[in-house]
Amino acid sequence: MKALFDTNVIVDILGCRAPFFHNSNAVFLMAAAHKIEGIIAASSITDIYYLVRKNYQDSGKALTSILSTLDVLTPVDTTADNIHTAAKMGFADFEDAVIAAIADREDADYIITRNGKDFLESLVPALSPTEFLEEFGDTLH
Repeated sequence: MKALFDTNVIVDILGCRAPFFHNSNAVFLMAAAHKIEGIIAASSITDIYYLVRKNYQDSGKALTSILSTLDVLTPVDTTADNIHTAAKMGFADFEDAVIAAIADREDADYIITRNGKDFLESLVPALSPTEFLEEFGDTLH
């Protein structure tokens, strides 16, 4: 099973943001244990770096956190076709449309995000970390 991790889930983990950290980290650990294939849009990396650096007030720690994340999640490119596809999707948030287009191109089974309502038009279903764990937590070995 392949899951694309949205920016907010990774920021929750790296920032230890309550109450989201526990379930977000549990899904991330499933990817680390190779129970699922975890991917992330390469275009999300700079956003995550910015937000984590802002939180830590330490660019070195932010970069180390990003590199550790990439030990688990495989970054996938954002292509011009993804941008054009996203522009036609009619999402309220263009960034979410780009994520949905990438997930579809990569044949992801799910998008892991805290903003599932923003992906209602996505061809790839979106689940929160909590929903993902409820659905698959005990079945993936």
